[in-house]
Amino acid sequence: MKYGKRNIVAGLLFLAVFMLYGFGLIYLRDFAPDKAQWIAEYTTGTHFEARLAHVHGNLFAFLNVMVGYLILRLPISPVSAKWVSWLALAGMLMPLGIVAEFALGASPVFVLAGAIAIVAAITWLAIAIWRAKVE
Repeated sequence: MKYGKRNIVAGLLFLAVFMLYGFGLIYLRDFAPDKAQWIAEYTTGTHFEARLAHVHGNLFAFLNVMVGYLILRLPISPVSAKWVSWLALAGMLMPLGIVAEFALGASPVFVLAGAIAIVAAITWLAIAIWRAKVE
C-alpha cells in the first residue's frame, strides 16, 4: 500500500475504534449501575486514564489521516514519506499504551514510544514540507 494511504486507512479505523470507546465512556458516566462512583472519580485513577486514552486516540487518529493526506498530496521525498508514515503509525502506540497500562498493568514504555514517534513524525513532516518544491 502506498505511503500516506495506509495512514489514512489506519487513522480512520483507529478513529472509529476510539469513537466507540468514547461511547463506552458515556455509558459508564450516564447509564451504568455504578455511575455515581464513576462520576465521583472523574479526575483520578482509571477514569482519568480512560479519558486520556480516548482523547489521544482520536487525536492521533486524526493526525494520521492528516499526515497521510499530506504525504499523498505534497512532493516530499520518498525516504521522508516512508519514515514519516511509519513514525505516525507508531505514534498510535501512545493511546493503546495508556489503555494497556490501566487495563493490563502494562509498562508505560508504549506510551513513551508512541509519544516520541508522533512528535518525530510531525517534526520530520514539517521539515520535509519546508524543503519541498511546492508551487
